[in-house]
Amino acid sequence: MMQISDSYNQKNSLFNAMNRFIGAVNNMDQTVMVPSLLRDVHLEMEEKEEVLNHSNGAANYCSRRDMHGYYILLKSIRNDIEWGVIQGEDRKKDKLTNMDIARLEDADREEDLEKQFHYHLSGLHTVLSKLTRKANVLTNRYKEEIGFGSWGH
Repeated sequence: MMQISDSYNQKNSLFNAMNRFIGAVNNMDQTVMVPSLLRDVHLEMEEKEEVLNHSNGAANYCSRRDMHGYYILLKSIRNDIEWGVIQGEDRKKDKLTNMDIARLEDADREEDLEKQFHYHLSGLHTVLSKLTRKANVLTNRYKEEIGFGSWGH
């Protein structure tokens, strides 16, 4: 019984979610031979779904993004996961004054870090799942656009 629950937890781990996302983006990257063909091609099904599910400005921005924009975004996020975003974090730290650092440390002591961790972990897992679906949809849509499914028949 222990193995069943362990495998279920492992399936839903952040590490596995990241691996699924990276695998989907790698597959997308290997499938899309001519990324410029993605320009001005929209993910129609995805657009309708986003507009129905979200009514904020971010959804409106994303719904106007073409497949090329998603392709670039997904590859960029994959690179951030694989190589880290330390450069950006280092630049932010350089801009902080000693007084800013002291205020941040005081805030950290007062807040429940475990609760914050679980909140962000859950959010990250959700976002990675959505991005993985986007990469898979983009890959399949690209195949449709170039007629990949009808090759060899």
